[in-house]
Amino acid sequence: MDRLTAVLDPDVDQLQSLFESQVYNLSNPAVYYPIRHHSPACSYHLLRLIGEYKPDIILIEGPESGNPLISVLSDEATIPPVSLYYTYESELEREACYYPMLRYSPEYVALKEAKRLDIPAKFIDLDYRHFSTLASKSGQTEQKEISIQDETLLAGSDFINRLCQKTNCRSFDELWEKVFEIGGLEKSTRAFVQDVFTYCTLSRVCYSTERLQSSGDLAREAHMKQRINQAVQEYDRVLVITGGFHTYGLLMSEKHESELEQPEMEKQHAYQRLVGRGEPGTSQQSAVDPDPVHQQMYPMVYTFAETDRLNGYASGMPYVNYYDQIWNQLLRKKSTPYNLTALDLLSRLMRKLRDGHEHVSTSDAIEAYSMIQGLAGLRGKREGGVYELMDAALSSFVKGELTLATDKPLQELQQLLTGDVIGSVAPNSFSIPIVEDFKVRCTGHKLQIRTTGQHKKVLDLYAKPEHRHISQLIQCITYLVPEFAKRQSGPDWIAERDMNLVRETWVYMYSSRIEARLIENSLYGGTLAGAATRKMEEQMQEIPDHHSGELARLMLQALLMGLQDTAMKLYEQVRSALRTDGNFLSLCNSLHVLNRIHQHRRLLGLSDEQHLPELVSEAYRNAVDKLLQLSRANTDEHEAIIQGLKLLAMLAESSEEHFQDETFRIHLNELLSDHQLPAQLEGVCVAISSGLGDRPREEIVDRARGYIHGTPDQTRQTALFLQGVFSVARDAFLYEDQLLSELNYLIEKLSYDDFISMVPELRLAFTYFTPMETGLIAERVASLHQVEPEEMLRPAVDEQMLIQSKAWDEALRKEFAAWKLI
Repeated sequence: MDRLTAVLDPDVDQLQSLFESQVYNLSNPAVYYPIRHHSPACSYHLLRLIGEYKPDIILIEGPESGNPLISVLSDEATIPPVSLYYTYESELEREACYYPMLRYSPEYVALKEAKRLDIPAKFIDLDYRHFSTLASKSGQTEQKEISIQDETLLAGSDFINRLCQKTNCRSFDELWEKVFEIGGLEKSTRAFVQDVFTYCTLSRVCYSTERLQSSGDLAREAHMKQRINQAVQEYDRVLVITGGFHTYGLLMSEKHESELEQPEMEKQHAYQRLVGRGEPGTSQQSAVDPDPVHQQMYPMVYTFAETDRLNGYASGMPYVNYYDQIWNQLLRKKSTPYNLTALDLLSRLMRKLRDGHEHVSTSDAIEAYSMIQGLAGLRGKREGGVYELMDAALSSFVKGELTLATDKPLQELQQLLTGDVIGSVAPNSFSIPIVEDFKVRCTGHKLQIRTTGQHKKVLDLYAKPEHRHISQLIQCITYLVPEFAKRQSGPDWIAERDMNLVRETWVYMYSSRIEARLIENSLYGGTLAGAATRKMEEQMQEIPDHHSGELARLMLQALLMGLQDTAMKLYEQVRSALRTDGNFLSLCNSLHVLNRIHQHRRLLGLSDEQHLPELVSEAYRNAVDKLLQLSRANTDEHEAIIQGLKLLAMLAESSEEHFQDETFRIHLNELLSDHQLPAQLEGVCVAISSGLGDRPREEIVDRARGYIHGTPDQTRQTALFLQGVFSVARDAFLYEDQLLSELNYLIEKLSYDDFISMVPELRLAFTYFTPMETGLIAERVASLHQVEPEEMLRPAVDEQMLIQSKAWDEALRKEFAAWKLI
């Protein structure tokens, strides 16, 4: 209560007086109805209040630019969950946010009632961009999906935290359900509203004026209060519906407005003069800020999963499907809505568990339902809510200790509580350019988007140009909306898998969720190509300049999506990166990707490109220039370096003129003269140099002999040297006896322990050979030891048998000696 005294010094008696005189005085021209977003109990009492007060207009906390969309939201064909999607962009920032609505959201219930009563309803809050900058300055964490109904301050106040401790509630949500969702159904509307107002106000006054100003709450409240005053002058009875956290602020907004910084007040007044001039669903430029601002707002479908606050959403009630069922029972005027909902969910949970072959019985469900009643009684509730339901399921359905192996009942219950409902929006004139472009292009390529079922598309990439265009479209869409399609089979150019296949098979599915994701991507552009290009440009900016390999892969991805113009823009950026990239592996990755693009340029739509060979040549030269770094490479990079050396060797042997450069051969010779060169890389280099004709084949054997006959440390490096040789020149071992003889000598001279320690590396070296080649090597080994090849195939004698035979042999020797037979 310390800060409570500091802010206008109200106590509970003063709050009650304020409530009776200004909040819930039905004879006043304005009645304030504080809510928690997505609360069924708030919607239940709101319907009662509207019937009793009979307002002439309903004012709702919501973005003013959404007012032209109210007719769409209240249309009979609109089925929640739905949302208003708002985005703005300037030279300094770009942001998007959501204003979701459920069937039981008080805001949505108010819109529907206003339409039924044929009275106006209006949103009166600032658009998000007018207070987002303030919130970001206060250090709030940026979210992936931002809601302008954020209740972080309400739920996280010191007052609420202490209250949860006093009432033994585990969270604010459990406290709210106990006091308001369940307990509120027994109260009169007046008593319920008074409780909401008191709780929210006591939570609010835990924060300083500076904190409320930095979060943008004071600016919002000052603006909403002006809209309320304007409505009072035009209408006799005005009903104001806002979050309970703001009700006290609206009543005291004149004081708070004087405390706002002057520049911010001037900005709000400028906004008030300009509001209403733009149309939603279209790009518009605002003169409020000195830099040009383009903002858009659309109605869009939403889902229960996205609305559930526990999935990252910042406001409102969790367990969306559960409270949707509660709302159904309230509309049916059932006296025990929570018991009926618990009974229904327990039945559905038991069926799902049985379908999943979980061992549950009817008695488990009966026990769970009985426990809900018992827990409700112990916790002072008229009925058991969602937290009693979860505790009862944990106790009755989880057998033994709760672990990852036994939590299936709780996982299934969580899915039931959240739900999988997808809303729909009534047909409207507010077209969304990227969605329209998506539909036009899909229809033109005969992709099925009129149904939500799963469809398959088989594309013959090399024989039919039309199929290549369809593949580009699908890849462009999945770049923006990964949920749209999945490649079942076919060449994967990015991961370099199944490149021998000539057909591509996609499984795709259109749903309202896809449309929602497309609307989110409208932040990047109005067409699929434009949005993908903008998104890729931002992705490019996050890549350091010297990471040329990643930039080259992005260029390949752009070509696969049919964005040839975007790929062309990448040319100079890749060239610049090649010149600053000092990493051999990165340069080899760039060379590999660029060379593939060059080889398949016609398939990728680059038949007339003239600059690509120059780019490939520059990548090759830069990679060759970094060869001398390899003697100091980390061990875990050796496998990747081997692949890079093999690529350079392959290109050096090709007939293309721009690879005919002696530098590669010269640097290989310099590397082979470096005594610090790791054994595995030495094997690769000498094999490549021998294959190019620069060194005799005998040098491979000589260097191997140096390891075999060298110091103990050098001997241990023999297997690594052979790995390098075999990765490039298996024939050096297949058809020449010298290296085989040297390896045989090594194995014979090694002690048992040294041999066992070297076996893993030797086995790894021989994995480069095919089964047929391994058979040929076995025949040569048999010939070397003058045995038949079939003997090489006999299984080894069991170790236990050898030990037992040795024991028998010793016993026989002793017995024969005793009888003087030996």
